[in-house]
Amino acid sequence: MTIHLHRSTGACGRTLVLLVFAALTAALMGGCSTPPVRQVVPTRAAIVTTAHRMLGHPYRYGGDSPSGFDCSGLTHYSYAHAGIRIPRTVRQQYRHAVHVRRLRPGDLVFFRIHGRSVSHVGIYIGRGRFIHAPDRGSRVTTASLDAPYWHRRFAGGGRYQ
Repeated sequence: MTIHLHRSTGACGRTLVLLVFAALTAALMGGCSTPPVRQVVPTRAAIVTTAHRMLGHPYRYGGDSPSGFDCSGLTHYSYAHAGIRIPRTVRQQYRHAVHVRRLRPGDLVFFRIHGRSVSHVGIYIGRGRFIHAPDRGSRVTTASLDAPYWHRRFAGGGRYQ
């Protein structure tokens, strides 16, 4: 930016122009500065990390703690540990999520296992894989959305945040 001063501009005029220039420069540079420090919002990575830590924990109907999880208990627990409140049941999670086509790690993946209603949920971890608590007698594990069983039953993805 170039500022041209007329010869007749006195010292006061030059000072005013320089102050305006300094103010404009500060305003423009303000957009380049770092934002004020604020509380960091938990990331999707925190959801995935918590779910990964639960791999191998037992399935328990109605469970929502490391002593045992059902599918929606695992998602509820993982999101809670990332500081995000979501409903407790599969149907409520599905109903209140923002439905998405392009999955990102930390999104929920929903399935229709029994009939037409959504009855299973997991946490998408990337590369077509998800973590879930499958069923009685099993443990929290990973699975592929491309596996024929899951692919046929996939009802969609959902996002909170």
